[in-house]
Amino acid sequence: MKTNQAGFNLIRQFEGLRLIAYKDVVGVLTIGYGHTGADVKPGLVITQAQADQLLGDDLSRFESGVDRLVTAPVNGNQYSALVSFSYNLGLGSLQNSTLLRLLNEGDYHGAAQQFTRWDMAGGQHLPGLLKRRQAEQSLFETPMYS
Repeated sequence: MKTNQAGFNLIRQFEGLRLIAYKDVVGVLTIGYGHTGADVKPGLVITQAQADQLLGDDLSRFESGVDRLVTAPVNGNQYSALVSFSYNLGLGSLQNSTLLRLLNEGDYHGAAQQFTRWDMAGGQHLPGLLKRRQAEQSLFETPMYS
């Protein structure tokens, strides 16, 4: 499965675009649309095209992780909400979450209610993270029509 346009837009909106490396709220060096890793060094500057490429590469990695972890059938919106969640928090957070456990047990409503519990960074509740989790929850709960 691939992240749909709604999920892609959600990730871009909440990650924002920064073409110069910076430290995020918990001190992790970040660039582009929330890209992190050993390749991000202080002072690094990238182009829009490089940011888009990093986002695509990162999405592929998180899509593979969601594919591996989610055993319940999901629609494109549910899948994309899970990719956004994982993109922001890491696949380990999804893997060890009640959200994933409930989803894989078939409790879609219970899983959806778990998104907003993940609104902390650096030990603090952050309004921006709560907004993102609410957007992910809303996307997760939006039916797909053929």
